[in-house]
Amino acid sequence: MKKKTDSPGVFIPPPIIYLLIFLSSFLLQRAVPIKPSVNYYLTLSVGIIFIISSIAVLIAAIGLFIKSKNTLITIKPANSLQTTGIYSFTRNPMYLGLMLLYTGIAMIIVNWWALILLPALVLIVTYFIIKPEERYLERSFGLLYLQYKREVRRWI
Repeated sequence: MKKKTDSPGVFIPPPIIYLLIFLSSFLLQRAVPIKPSVNYYLTLSVGIIFIISSIAVLIAAIGLFIKSKNTLITIKPANSLQTTGIYSFTRNPMYLGLMLLYTGIAMIIVNWWALILLPALVLIVTYFIIKPEERYLERSFGLLYLQYKREVRRWI
């Protein structure tokens, strides 16, 4: 079973990683501009839909964490395993919500580098945040987490 000091061991807050990749896209846009001809109102509309979806997902996920008095800090141990509500559709709704927000903002400001970097962001979040968290949750919640992991997808 888990030790009281055990944690996922993710020392960089995940939103910082999203922000760093997004800021990198601005540097790339300055160095190697991509300016495709697109309908701005279409990208604006799609971006707004992504942001609204992001807000809904994040409110649902954070609300459950607050209700269960669980921690959002990735270096602290979890108080409980979230498996209901939005967590019954995705094991990582907060990271999904941040991804939707990232994509929505990229669409609104028409930053194609941010979209090009999106697969790299997914890989970084998966391998350096989600996988360590999954190993921690297996140590902490054992069979309960393994069953949940079989039933619910990592992203969507």
